[in-house]
Amino acid sequence: MQFKNPIIGLCQQAAFMISAAKVDQCPDDQGFEVAFAGRSNAGKSSALNTLTHASLARTSKTPGRTQLLNFFRLDEERRLVDLPGYGYAKVPIPLKLHWQRHLEAYLGSRESLKGLMLMMDIRHPLTEFDRLMLDWSAASEMPMHILLTKADKLAYGAAKNALLKVQTDLRKGWGDGVTIQLFSAPKRMGIEEAQAVLARWMELEDTPPAG
Repeated sequence: MQFKNPIIGLCQQAAFMISAAKVDQCPDDQGFEVAFAGRSNAGKSSALNTLTHASLARTSKTPGRTQLLNFFRLDEERRLVDLPGYGYAKVPIPLKLHWQRHLEAYLGSRESLKGLMLMMDIRHPLTEFDRLMLDWSAASEMPMHILLTKADKLAYGAAKNALLKVQTDLRKGWGDGVTIQLFSAPKRMGIEEAQAVLARWMELEDTPPAG
């Protein structure tokens, strides 16, 4: 008999909590948080919405619309965080600098942050932003799991080859600590694998009920 991973139920009841422009506007720093990061066109909002079976994060044909730290409540102790996207965002340089400063402050100071989900477009992986996030993750010993998004844009064989290539590059540059998988929001590919990572980071176990 298989038992339902408890993270699935929590994700299904995810609800918007608060938006923060600065670290001091974030919720109390306790419990468990997992943050979602990615270049502005990497499909971050679509991935977040697919994993939660909801329309939490705003998706847009104009990249870079996420300009705040957006918190989504799973239960009293657990939250997901949608971080500002970078890359193609058509915003003034001062605003980009503001995002960078407060993103660094959040990543560097948040005790409840247990892991980072990094979205990479499978057709354009390991961008400069991705490498910066990987460097930060390694330096801070923060667990990171990569979703190679838009995997449906490639044939299955080509997608698997892309995955193997990025895995090789990750081992060479950052060791074996970073995990990675294929993901497609439209095809609902890789949802269970990603949710299993969330469950582990949030200390939820897929175990049978007592008795």
